[in-house]
Amino acid sequence: MKFWQSLANTETEQMLDIARIAEGAGIDGILLSDHLFCPETFESKYPYSTDGTPPFDAATHWPDPWVTIGAMAAVTQKLLFSTNIFILPLRNPIAVAKQIGTAAVLSNNRVSLGAGVGWMKEEFTQMRENFETRGERYDECIEILRRLWRGGMIEYHGKHYDFGKMQMSPAPNKPIPIWLGGQSPVALKRAARIGDG
Repeated sequence: MKFWQSLANTETEQMLDIARIAEGAGIDGILLSDHLFCPETFESKYPYSTDGTPPFDAATHWPDPWVTIGAMAAVTQKLLFSTNIFILPLRNPIAVAKQIGTAAVLSNNRVSLGAGVGWMKEEFTQMRENFETRGERYDECIEILRRLWRGGMIEYHGKHYDFGKMQMSPAPNKPIPIWLGGQSPVALKRAARIGDG
């Protein structure tokens, strides 16, 4: 059995100290959550509460998870890191592959990606990403990440992403686990089909 500590809603300034303390206490890993911002008003309903109200507000800290993981990895030796949940289709998969791949190399393979499709339409609208196609793009993103992380020249020609041959260096020397989140039937099928957990 492994023990993980979620740092969701934790003040950013405390995170490095918490990582050191967690490692000293024998905690196996740290989980970081993800949102780019908090809108002034919500039209989207939070799917994990009975009234649709999210458990955070505009003052809640949402530091970039990969910058934070890089900083925490630098002050620890064996602590593992993952996201719960990183909103994958909100971002360009090439940029995400670079961020996570770099974190894996610098941490000596202590990172994994916990990914979800997202529920807050306001974030997708602000980032000019199509909320309705996020599931399809999510599937393509996972395939792109895995290809780029293997190293060497790769190309991709999908419905939503299309690019010619490129190579991303440095590439991790071990596969980065991708854990998939969600509770809908589609999410559960996707986790069984393409997830590492």
